[in-house]
Amino acid sequence: MPVPGDLSDGVLALELREFTASDPERGWVTAYHFVIRHSESNQPVGLISLRVGSNDSLRLYAGHVGYAIAEPFPGNRFASRAVWLMLPLTRIVDLDPLWITCDPTNAASRRTCEIIGTEYQEDVLVPESHERYLNGARVRSRYRLSLASHAV
Repeated sequence: MPVPGDLSDGVLALELREFTASDPERGWVTAYHFVIRHSESNQPVGLISLRVGSNDSLRLYAGHVGYAIAEPFPGNRFASRAVWLMLPLTRIVDLDPLWITCDPTNAASRRTCEIIGTEYQEDVLVPESHERYLNGARVRSRYRLSLASHAV
């Protein structure tokens, strides 16, 4: 997998924490996992992952991107900024479109999807056999980001 270059903008920096290999038996693809750091303080403010590949599980339930912002940092648009910082890497690994999913009741994640310019596609029921269902997810909202229409 390509090594990500500098993924920072003077406010945030993405620091590669781990790279995980695919696990075809579980339907998992390779993934980059980053710590989101505040550039001035170097303080970690959250995590973001990029799953590289494409399958029905990613497109429908898991998404290519996963993020979590730590307390007390929600509301600073760090998740949307971190997604934007990852876009050059998504181009390098040839992910287009980029799928993001979230719980339909997660207003912060839905707002992040709106801020970065995704298009809401639909809400889908998670099958009982899916790992997300086993972890409590019943419905996922699906968002699509066409990189061809976004300059990086």
